[in-house]
Amino acid sequence: QVQLVESGGDLVQAGGSLRLSCAASGRTFSSYNMGWFRQAPGKEREFVARINTRGTSTSYAGSVKGRFTISRDNAKNTGYLQMDSLKPEDTAVYYCAATLSIYTSQARDYPYWGQGTQVTVSS
Repeated sequence: QVQLVESGGDLVQAGGSLRLSCAASGRTFSSYNMGWFRQAPGKEREFVARINTRGTSTSYAGSVKGRFTISRDNAKNTGYLQMDSLKPEDTAVYYCAATLSIYTSQARDYPYWGQGTQVTVSS
């Protein structure tokens, strides 16, 4: 199995940028489809972005499309989420997740999760 550790969360002003990282260890990272999800207080966990094993296909939630960019570097066993033009409503704990199965935006299809990193956007 794969172990995931997120980093890069911080407090930032609206309009600012952050880059989250997801470091993977264990089995070959390049075999896994990867996703980013987030959970705000009192809300359900929601899909943010996904990327396939080779990094050739990506997909985004409508609320972040055009502002966030998902990427991966399989040589470094690391995934990334570049977040630009941040808004207060982006405040949440952000999780990366990995799956060997289908390329999906459904959280239930991801068996491997990191511990999360807090992103807070002030207005």
